[in-house]
Amino acid sequence: MEVNVVNVSGKETGAKVQLSESVFGIEPNDHAIYLDVKQFLANQRQGTHKSKQRNEIAGSTRKLYKQKGTGGARAGSVKSPLFNGGGRVFGPQPRDYSFKLNKKLKVLARKSALSYKAKDSSIVVVEDFTFDTVKTKSYVQFTTDLNAGDVRTLLVLGAANNNVYLSSRNLKKTKVILADQLNTYDVLNAGKLILTTGALKTLEEALAK
Repeated sequence: MEVNVVNVSGKETGAKVQLSESVFGIEPNDHAIYLDVKQFLANQRQGTHKSKQRNEIAGSTRKLYKQKGTGGARAGSVKSPLFNGGGRVFGPQPRDYSFKLNKKLKVLARKSALSYKAKDSSIVVVEDFTFDTVKTKSYVQFTTDLNAGDVRTLLVLGAANNNVYLSSRNLKKTKVILADQLNTYDVLNAGKLILTTGALKTLEEALAK
């Protein structure tokens, strides 16, 4: 698949790049995508949820009233889960939600996501650029020139660029990452995928194996 390379102003430079068929033209594997996205979201969970069991509640352990003769159910400690303010039965406990996936499956998932974007013509290749200063207005103008001002965008850089990253940080519908940080969830979550020429080269070298 051949794509025109544009500059930071959205104008064609006359150069073209050939997207690797082994990365951007495979038959997508939906189950691999599902597993990779599931792992990504699971890794975002802190797992710090916690409720107190009856042995952790502060309160008296004396028997509330006599065993027989009240006409009511037999009750022991006020910390019983049956009472308001008592411990919780089978409540959430701290846990780690992360799980392992094979590297080959994760690579397949990324290539599948990129192939979907290529099939939908949602990939823009822009020549490597930078901003002179940190300015959000510059990044807004950049996405507008690429006809991506109204959609969620993911800009993938080949190398760290602090001015570009900081200029985009206050915008809700945009995200800037490095090529080695690319993940399936961010690719699919973006309406338009913007790749710099440096990032494209890095991705193809990493995923074409």
